[in-house]
Amino acid sequence: MTREEQNIFLNKEYAEAIRYMDNAKETLQKARKNDWGYYEDKKYVRTACGTAYNGVLVALDAWFKMKGVINPKKNSRKSVDFYKWNVSQLDKKMSYYYDTVYDALHLYGYYDGLGKISIIQAGFEDAYKIIDKIKPENPIEVKESNARAAKRVLTKLLISIAVMFR
Repeated sequence: MTREEQNIFLNKEYAEAIRYMDNAKETLQKARKNDWGYYEDKKYVRTACGTAYNGVLVALDAWFKMKGVINPKKNSRKSVDFYKWNVSQLDKKMSYYYDTVYDALHLYGYYDGLGKISIIQAGFEDAYKIIDKIKPENPIEVKESNARAAKRVLTKLLISIAVMFR
């Protein structure tokens, strides 16, 4: 694969992983935070954490492809052991990030619906560290979702109105 082909591939995969993370953050906002440091709605926490974890898997699959790592069991689902072992072989620091992402987002957030804000935020922070590993030299801008664009326009409108009545 030439350098240009790699950059095109990484641009696509990076944009996809970031899109997952943007969707996850948008969903997590719907869970509402309470005064005790927890999210209130488990449904949204589970959905957001599952989406974020899948974004990390998109990034790891791209990283593995660039490093020449292949799934030894052809046409089978990759296991958490596959990811843990290969990440630890390629980059020790990344294995710590992956462990946090797996525990915080996949197990606690997705399966258990744990709404502790600090744990979920730690998972999101390390997820971005993993995704940044595949950031291309010249990343393309991720297309804004319709919901995010509408929210941005509405926010600007409300700020304009508030400034007018000051």
